[in-house]
Formats: sequence, C-alpha cells, structure tokens
Amino acid sequence: MTIKRFFNNKQFLFFFILALLIFLVAIFAPFIVTKNPYDAIMTESLLPPSSKYLFGTDRLGRDIFSRIIYGTRPSLLMTFSLIVIVFVTGTFLGVISGYFGGKIDSIIMRLADMMMSFPGLVLAIAVAGILGPNMVNSVLAVALVTWPKYARLARSLVLKTKKNNYIEIAIVGGAKTSKLLLKYFLPNIITTMIVTATTDIGAMMLELASLSFLGFGAQAPTPEWGLMLNEGRTYISKAPWLILYPGLAIVFVVVVFNMLGDTVRDILDTKNN
Repeated sequence: MTIKRFFNNKQFLFFFILALLIFLVAIFAPFIVTKNPYDAIMTESLLPPSSKYLFGTDRLGRDIFSRIIYGTRPSLLMTFSLIVIVFVTGTFLGVISGYFGGKIDSIIMRLADMMMSFPGLVLAIAVAGILGPNMVNSVLAVALVTWPKYARLARSLVLKTKKNNYIEIAIVGGAKTSKLLLKYFLPNIITTMIVTATTDIGAMMLELASLSFLGFGAQAPTPEWGLMLNEGRTYISKAPWLILYPGLAIVFVVVVFNMLGDTVRDILDTKNN
C-alpha cells in the first residue's frame, strides 16, 4: 500500500483537500475573521446577515461568522482527542484480551458488554453530568462508551491472527510476547483499526456536538457549534440565522470526514484491489 494509491483516487483527493482546508481554517482563524468572536455589542443584537455581519449577530451582538470560524477549533480538537483516546485504549485492551485470553479476556469483555448494554448517548450524558459539563469531560464521557467497539474489533482480529501457522511457529521458536505483538499482531490489525477510526470521525463529532447542544459539553462563551445551536434555538423564528449557519457548519464538516473515511476504507479494502 503506497501513498500514491491514495492520491491517484480522485474522490479521496477531493475530500482530503476539503479536510485540509477545514484544518487550515482552524489554524488560521485569527487571520480569517474580522471581528473578535467574544466581543458582545448589545446595541447590535440579533442583526440579520449583512455586509457588516456576514452571518448576522447573536443575542449578545457577537459576530456569528467569527464564532463559526473559531468554532472549528474546539470541534476538531475535541473530536480528534476523542478518536486518539478510544483508538489507543480500545486497541490496547482488545489486543491484551485476545492474546492472553482467560480471566483477562473475560474481565475486559464483560466490562465492554456492560458499557454496550446502555444506549451510548444516554450513558454519555449521565457520565458528563456526573463529571461536570465542560469539553474535557464530554470527551471522556463519549470515550467511555465508545472504547468497547474498538476493543471487540481488535480482539477479534487478534484471535483471527492467532490461527495463522507462522504465529504458532514463532511461539514454538521461543519468540517473546513483546516481539509477537509488535511484529506479527499489530501489523495485521492496525490497518483495520485506522480505517474504523477514520470512518468514525463524523459520528464522534456529532456526538460531541449533541452533548454541547444539551448543555453537557462546551460552555459559554466558547464558540462551539453545538452550543451555538442551543443558544439560538430560542430565537428560531425571530433570528433563524442563529441555528442555520452553525447547523450548516456541522453538516459540512461531518459529511467531509464521513466521505473521507468511506474513501479510505474503499481504498484499503483488499476485496476491491
């Protein structure tokens, strides 16, 4: 598998460029906006979109366009922090469970089953409510209900790999556990785990935005899209732009990363090669 195969795929290249642009917007947000997203000007409250305020203003007179641009930062930061946490934690626990088996396997899998027995968002809300509403706790709450998916996938891949003859030969030859895991097991499962993480980016972003919308994620005055939807819902008839533009931002970013993940999966799918 080479990088060239990815960039020869026009669909991947298109969505990769869009994803890169989203990251660039987050990085260079201070140079893109013309107004401070935190400045409240009460005399300019709920102004409709105009040449002065491209996306209008909110109830405190803050520029919606600036807040949406800055909103890429917490949204991407929380989402990718969550992906890293569940990827590392789930993969590690799944590999340990599948390789060692026995009581370790039973404990980890029963814990995973217990976490998966609850509706994911409901459990995340409960955990975030206990920990306290903020961005860090919302990430931890969603991670707590998501890692079992990665653990079970990693475990199944390890169990499948253990059936290969070269694994048995390596064990008989006296290969150490660390060498077996790093040389044989991880290379066989890492591609599938990365594809799963990539395709989950959009879903993770939606879950985090949902927690913010419900008041368990980012807190005011942070310019986060889910929180902006929550703040604007009261004025949906009077100032629809308060929910229109944050909603479009969420839809656009989620679609881009979903399509990027699907394309990566299709390229790496050996059945299509």
